Amino acid sequence: MARFLLTIVAIVSIFTTPGCNAAGATVIIPDPAVDAPLAKAKGEQTAVIAGGCFWGIQAVFQHVKGVVSATSGYSGGSAGAAHYEIVSTGRTGHAESVKVVYDPSRISFGQLLKVFFSVAHDPTELNRQGPDTGTQYRSVIFYSNDEQQRIANAYVEQLNQAKFFSHRIVTQVVTLDAFYPAEAYHQDYVVHHPDEPYIVYNDLPKVAALRKQFPNLYVSK
Repeated sequence: MARFLLTIVAIVSIFTTPGCNAAGATVIIPDPAVDAPLAKAKGEQTAVIAGGCFWGIQAVFQHVKGVVSATSGYSGGSAGAAHYEIVSTGRTGHAESVKVVYDPSRISFGQLLKVFFSVAHDPTELNRQGPDTGTQYRSVIFYSNDEQQRIANAYVEQLNQAKFFSHRIVTQVVTLDAFYPAEAYHQDYVVHHPDEPYIVYNDLPKVAALRKQFPNLYVSK
């Protein structure tokens, strides 16, 4: 469903939708017990994650220390189906995703996942996030190597075992086949449309939660 049709739904969802992160509330969770150490030298690595509308996920990670870039796009389906109008049908296999390029000497993959689970989205919502519903809004970590798979699976198990969330985490941990950048008008959407009701009620609170909960990781842009 196109976002402009969800403006009223977004406002109503503040009062009717359960979920810890949809309106900027946060869950305090521990550091991952299994993580990669910070690299000794500056470099670039890539993480691809999905957790609802890519606008908000991109906006959060653009404010995280050590992140070089965050790009909205699609993962999980074929190249031919990687177009917003088709993905929005929920029948392509794609999830709205964000490719996060980061410097592993400044932030670890596990710390990125901590932000992802605690302020970027609600990992207990199945095939939805806030007012958005459909498999294209599912929660996914697309791993690109064995280390990312190991860290992601261990963290999900750690959080589930400790019951930090009121429901079990439904985040999928699957291999990354490809990432397809979204159309230009989706990139930096929160930056360009900060006054849209959808952004005001669903995405800006996530950035505010990042600043409040992770002052040592938050950077202004």
